[in-house]
Amino acid sequence: MINRSLNVLLIEDNPADARWLSEVFKDMNIKSELHIVKDGIEAMQYLYQKDDFKNAPKPDIIILDLSLPRMDGLEVLKSIKRDKNLKSMPVVILTASNYPDDINEAYKNRANYFLIKPVDFNRMSKILDCIELKI
Repeated sequence: MINRSLNVLLIEDNPADARWLSEVFKDMNIKSELHIVKDGIEAMQYLYQKDDFKNAPKPDIIILDLSLPRMDGLEVLKSIKRDKNLKSMPVVILTASNYPDDINEAYKNRANYFLIKPVDFNRMSKILDCIELKI
C-alpha cells in the first residue's frame, strides 16, 4: 500500500458512474484524490495543466470512458500514449462498449485494462489493487 494519496483522473461524462467509482474507492479504503473531468477536451487540458487545471496534480492512474463528448476516449488514449511525458501513466478503459473493435483498438493503443460497464465491485477492486501496488 502506498503512503501518499493516489491521484486518480476519472474521465467520465455520466455523473452516476462517477459516483459509483467514488464509492468503490471509499469501500476499498484507498487513500485517493479523485479528479473528475467530463469530456476529452477537459481531460487533455487537465493532463497538460491548462486553463482551469493549471495546478492539477499528475495522475497516478487514468480511468477513461470511451464514449465522451467533444473528443472521444480512443482519441484521448492515443494522445496520452503518444506523449513522452504521459505515456507511462496506467490507463483503465471503463466503458459500456463491448464492441470487439473498441476492445482491440484500446489494447492496440496500449490501454492497461479494458472493463465493460457495469463492472462488479470485486473485479474493479482487484484491478485497483494491482495498480496501487505498482505505484
